[in-house]
Amino acid sequence: MPTLLIADDHPLFRAALRGAAAEAAADVATCEAESLDGVLALLESRNDIDLVLLDLHMPGNHGLAGLAAIRAQHPAVAVVLVSANEDPHTVRRALDHGAAGYIPKSAGLDDMREAIRTVLACEQWLPPALRGAVTRAQSSPADADLAARLASLTPQQFRVLTLVAEGLLNKQIADRLDIQERTVKAHLSVIFEKLGARNRTQASVILRELEIGDPSRQAAD
Repeated sequence: MPTLLIADDHPLFRAALRGAAAEAAADVATCEAESLDGVLALLESRNDIDLVLLDLHMPGNHGLAGLAAIRAQHPAVAVVLVSANEDPHTVRRALDHGAAGYIPKSAGLDDMREAIRTVLACEQWLPPALRGAVTRAQSSPADADLAARLASLTPQQFRVLTLVAEGLLNKQIADRLDIQERTVKAHLSVIFEKLGARNRTQASVILRELEIGDPSRQAAD
């Protein structure tokens, strides 16, 4: 029986995805989260989640950072991004960073069902209206390089990097992760080497390259 984690801060859209999931696969089980912290907590506490439907701009998630975190810490879990952003280059970036699919928030229930069914069958899914444009959108060499560098980090190294980007000091990171401060320093040395960064600031900037603007908020502004 497949288990899906529906991660979105809008109750109505979570309900739509839940209904699509129920029709996409027999005996599907679902759980839900309203923030990236909630997603990561559920993935840590459960080992039966097969697929995450992840809102690109939910609280705590800044563009592709949530996708990168899940892929680094839980590589066996498939991730489909859900977003109002339909820019083909954004979709291309998501695929380059390990997304198994991309569902626009304008998609109908039929497309949602097909997306879930396709990804659960271990195949990649893109919205029909965007497939041609995404295929034509070439991967950025810089983005492909960033994806490879981030993928080289261990789950614990990615956690340390995330906390560094949040501005935490080594002692604070050690307390948060329940490890020794010298272990944090050892992780940082390896992180800097893998990312090609000279210091904490450069490492934080590299992670922030995953940020993507929220078109709905930009319109509101």
